[in-house]
Amino acid sequence: MEQRRLGGSGLRVSRLALGTMTWGEDTDAEEAANQIVAFVDAGGTLIDTADVYQDGESERVLGSLLGDLVPREDIVLATKAVARRTEGPFGGGASRGALLTALDGSLRRLGVDHIDLWQLHAWDERAPIEETLAALDTAVTSGKVRYVGVSNYTGWQLATAASRQRYAAPANPIVSIQSEYSLLERGIEREVVPAAAHHGVGVLPWAPLGRGVLTGKYRNSTPADSRGASSHYAPYVEHHRTERASRIVKAVVTAAEGLGSSPLAVALAWVRDQPGVAAPVVGARDTAQLTGSLAAEEITLPAEIKGALDDVSALELGYPERRLG
Repeated sequence: MEQRRLGGSGLRVSRLALGTMTWGEDTDAEEAANQIVAFVDAGGTLIDTADVYQDGESERVLGSLLGDLVPREDIVLATKAVARRTEGPFGGGASRGALLTALDGSLRRLGVDHIDLWQLHAWDERAPIEETLAALDTAVTSGKVRYVGVSNYTGWQLATAASRQRYAAPANPIVSIQSEYSLLERGIEREVVPAAAHHGVGVLPWAPLGRGVLTGKYRNSTPADSRGASSHYAPYVEHHRTERASRIVKAVVTAAEGLGSSPLAVALAWVRDQPGVAAPVVGARDTAQLTGSLAAEEITLPAEIKGALDDVSALELGYPERRLG
């Protein structure tokens, strides 16, 4: 698998990341072990989790697989903090106390002495940004964190944090942003992608398959074993089951048929090769699904197909993103 620099940093990551949001619930430890072996065997290195996924169980499962099953040094380990885990003054948020408490909890659950990429899961308007960024510096200088990133920030939030961090701690810049990005959700192209490019921040798209809709499996019905059929993920999937999405999925299916590939691989290849993208984060219920994602490594979209997909999913830009003549 091709390796890419993460933003303007020296950190190199595989151009596909393995997401673990369902580990510890829909994906048990045995299946997780199969996935991580398949991913690493394919050349994958970046594995992403968060302290709130399944109430910390995702981190525990991932941590149990590092060392004996997969060498720790072969993995770029990424996790997140900020989302509320418990009640109390340090149970969530981006204050210094909450962040450093969350970091210690993640290290304990993962069973490691450092995190390669520690990410702020969301902007916290109740915490001064200076305090939040200072906590990131503390985490790095303590040796517990190697690189820092953010997730789900708007364009102005990313620009604010990246600018302040670059001037206050130039040796410890923000190197990545995780955002929803796919053929069905291109909103970050308005401001987040330009801000990331300007500040040397790599983009890690989450839900690159449009929450599963771009695989084509929801075209005619809802498979009984899909996320769309589960009570806790149905609203997550329904968000992208629209008439516009149907037109885009049809185009993806047509492209896949022409290439002798799968809709999953076509949709993933499209977002993988968008400007500024370092590595889409893919989650899989089982190893068979993950193998389908890994197959995207085998294709590069021809210009005419990419152009057609660009057109059918085009984002409507207004002022000031589209400058007036």
